[in-house]
Amino acid sequence: MTTIYGLKNCDTCKKATKWLDRFGVAYTFVDYRDSKPSPETLVEWAGRAGGFDALVNKSSTTWRQLPDNRKSPGSEAEWKLLLREHPQLVRRPVVVKDDGAFSQGFSDNGFKKLFG
Repeated sequence: MTTIYGLKNCDTCKKATKWLDRFGVAYTFVDYRDSKPSPETLVEWAGRAGGFDALVNKSSTTWRQLPDNRKSPGSEAEWKLLLREHPQLVRRPVVVKDDGAFSQGFSDNGFKKLFG
């Protein structure tokens, strides 16, 4: 089973789930505004994405509206607090497969590689 984490109103998440539906890939969708990821999950995702900087969508409206002092968390604890407070900052969708595969974002070629 595959779990897709994102926002139900996100266009990129909608494209990703339409792709999965079209190719018959079973998945569970988790809206992380409704079910916020645990701090441990955020740390795991950051580790797999290449760090918190890579996990965050810095071109998002939410990021641009943050005060400057919030845009450079100095510790893991500050990152976790920021992302729990603003889960929409996580670049989406986050895809986690049972076999351990992990990806962020959506592209047709990326999903072809991920799902064969």
